Amino acid sequence: MNPLETPSFPSRLPKVGTTIFTVMSSLAAEHQAINLGQGFPDFPCDRKLIADVNAAMLADHNQYPPMAGVAELRHSISQKISRLYSHHYDADTEITITAGGTQAIFTAILSCVGPGDEVIIIEPAFDCYRPAIDLAGGKTIAISLQVVRDESGQVASYQIPWDVLANAVNPKTRLILINTPHNPTGMVWDKSDLNHLAALVRDTSALILSDEVYEHMVYDGAKHHSISSHPELAARSFLVSSFGKTYHVTGWKVGYVAAPSALTKEFRKVHQFNVFAVNTPMQYGLATYLADENHYLNLPAFYQAKRDFFRAGLSKTKFRLLPSPGSYFQCADYSALGIPQAKLNEADFCKWLTSEVGVAAIPVSAFYDQPTESGVIRFCFAKQEQTLANALQRLQNL
Repeated sequence: MNPLETPSFPSRLPKVGTTIFTVMSSLAAEHQAINLGQGFPDFPCDRKLIADVNAAMLADHNQYPPMAGVAELRHSISQKISRLYSHHYDADTEITITAGGTQAIFTAILSCVGPGDEVIIIEPAFDCYRPAIDLAGGKTIAISLQVVRDESGQVASYQIPWDVLANAVNPKTRLILINTPHNPTGMVWDKSDLNHLAALVRDTSALILSDEVYEHMVYDGAKHHSISSHPELAARSFLVSSFGKTYHVTGWKVGYVAAPSALTKEFRKVHQFNVFAVNTPMQYGLATYLADENHYLNLPAFYQAKRDFFRAGLSKTKFRLLPSPGSYFQCADYSALGIPQAKLNEADFCKWLTSEVGVAAIPVSAFYDQPTESGVIRFCFAKQEQTLANALQRLQNL
């Protein structure tokens, strides 16, 4: 072997490449397209939040925080969950501050999944789930949402296939990973769904990981049904949320996990060695900002206005709009556009839409492990109204 060559070694993630979000955002930048692909706001966060973080820096909160997170923030989170979902988590033993939702999910999986354990995910699924399971040595059991089509054959909605999910649960099931509001489809779980899930796991030792980073983006007067609102499920669940999503600061990468003390104990064993602690002044700033509940209670109306504006504009095209009861994503079926490109698969259609039309979107097929085409793409409407208007003008010319 040439001593100047880097030694080769087997990849821990041989099937993983660059994420579709990075690919489409790079393509959007290359073609100066309007980026409705990657899920981040293009508007500023509240200046008060910046001021709160700045005040924490000036108060010299700039050294390592406690491994579990700043006490003030953990207590604020506990109070918020209790107020919204009527479940109490002990701030000292059951809440941990994380470096965003992805780290929270990764650490939760590593803390409880070992070689041979099965983890059920529901596809289409966010792309960080499967690699974390693989790195833990677990086996992913993917259950696909049922695609409901209308009389013309276009996708109308998605449903949870409870019979299929029930058949997948067995003694090897260590963890079931759920996501509500759902990325990418925007569907939300209701109370009956939580009851279904509770019935499935009642006589098992399966744990639940509930990804609820879009918890404050539920529309049309509906409410978010957190896993924490169901006492039976809360007793066996990791709850994940994200300040980045809630407060329009996705680049800050600050989130949290709430879980019973027995689960939190194992979570923190891993957390202390893959992150240890999270940005100190941001935690103090968030604790101050979180004290005003209006900063998250106003979010449904804020984002529903954007959703409704975007849907109204898309309704003037031949895109078929799927329901968007939650999240900040709008899925659309492009198969009836009446142009040659409507015959392309989802990834190629999104590349064409980005390079030739000037609007970036994400193919829903990217959220499946195996090729699954339904002619549906995902737009992000967490944008300024003018950004959405410019994108709609281009889409309406199709």
